[in-house]
Amino acid sequence: MSSTAEDGDSELGGSDVAVTETAAAEALDLLESEGLDTDVAGLRLFVQQGGCAGLSYGMRFEHEPEEGDNVFVRNGLRVFVDGASIDYIEGSVLDYEGGLQGAGFHVENPNVVSECGCGESFRT
Repeated sequence: MSSTAEDGDSELGGSDVAVTETAAAEALDLLESEGLDTDVAGLRLFVQQGGCAGLSYGMRFEHEPEEGDNVFVRNGLRVFVDGASIDYIEGSVLDYEGGLQGAGFHVENPNVVSECGCGESFRT
């Protein structure tokens, strides 16, 4: 069974993920452009092995959450986080920055103790 936390909920099971208004708007626009129903579909945020520091973030759109996912609804965006990844990213903020260089989504993670030089991977 998946658990859901709405914008007004402070925390869910001791873990939480925030999403800035800018990131939510950008992700919702992308979801809609892919023809996905934003009332059910969402952005999966996960941690995987990789990179020179050991761990890296992954993101993809999904039609619906999987069994056991933490589901956060932030600024209208549904964010799906699996049980293993939430331990690495609880307390994080998903943001979006535009610009000529480095435009895209990024995670501000308070659990990171070191990052690689390029900023693509991290260690907790």
